[in-house]
Amino acid sequence: MDVAEAGSSLDSLVSSFNARIAEIQQLVVARNMYPASSISDLSAVDSALTALELQLHKIKIRMREETEAIPKAKKLIEASLRQQKKLQKLSAVVPSYVPHRVTKITEDATKCVRPEPSVEDLGFASMQLEEPAPKEKKGRASPPLFYINADELNSVPPYMKQRLTLEKVNAAIDDMATYSEATAQLLKAPHRKLTENLVERAMELKEIAATEAVKGKHFFLESDIKGPSLKHDHTGRAILTVLRHLGRISETRVGHHRVILLLRPH
Repeated sequence: MDVAEAGSSLDSLVSSFNARIAEIQQLVVARNMYPASSISDLSAVDSALTALELQLHKIKIRMREETEAIPKAKKLIEASLRQQKKLQKLSAVVPSYVPHRVTKITEDATKCVRPEPSVEDLGFASMQLEEPAPKEKKGRASPPLFYINADELNSVPPYMKQRLTLEKVNAAIDDMATYSEATAQLLKAPHRKLTENLVERAMELKEIAATEAVKGKHFFLESDIKGPSLKHDHTGRAILTVLRHLGRISETRVGHHRVILLLRPH
């Protein structure tokens, strides 16, 4: 390096130092120009920064809580989906129409019991008779009402179910329970309380109920079928065929009677 280049480099370094010194002097002047206001401004900036830091801290806490709640929400959604599947399965097996069971028995059965003569009618109005408490009688339970569901009806071959609907079949089951209830009323009624035209029928039903094939089961005779839903027509025969296929009823013959038994589905 020659003398000219060395002098030039030294001049550049001195010039840089002078420029830096001038900048520092300007900064000192600017700082001392408004000392009081600059301190208040800095305090306001510090307060704003503190508030922002606090808000940011709250946001972080909220985000952490939401993050921790995500697994719980997922478990709740999974439990809801499982419950929904269970309800869908239950809905699939529940009939869309559950017929209203007619609790009254047939017209013949309603007339089968004679009214008990009162004490006044017997001429003992002035006597006070102490009667023992009636013993509880053990009778048959109410006839079963095992309605079918859509899946069962769909499992029946088309040639067998034809145009039957779930509502028609379940309404027929309701009718059969009513017929069976009327039969049970005649079986339980004492002979002395029956009208003359029903004594022979009650005796015949008791003989049928005592047979090995019928004993202990709910039943009715084919001749009892009188509607309103189950009738002696093409639809009624199709309903009986479907119910036999699904194990809701079975049939047997006792003498000249065709006896229909109500069964519990397997």
